[in-house]
Amino acid sequence: MVRVRTVLERFPAGGPRGSWPAEEFAHARREEGMPVEVVMDLATDTFLVILRSADGVDRTSERGPLRPASARGRGR
Repeated sequence: MVRVRTVLERFPAGGPRGSWPAEEFAHARREEGMPVEVVMDLATDTFLVILRSADGVDRTSERGPLRPASARGRGR
């Protein structure tokens, strides 16, 4: 199955301690009813807020596999 997703916003991973701007942005979109998810692009050290799409068109310009934000920090 092909995972189709649209990147809504990008956030640098090096934010201030205790700051979760990607999660806050995603929460606001979920409140609007959007099925969004936060993933990390390891190649660019950036958190992406993505929207899964059912139209069959992948609009992302990935540089590598996307990992769920909950997996960050594993394997270090």
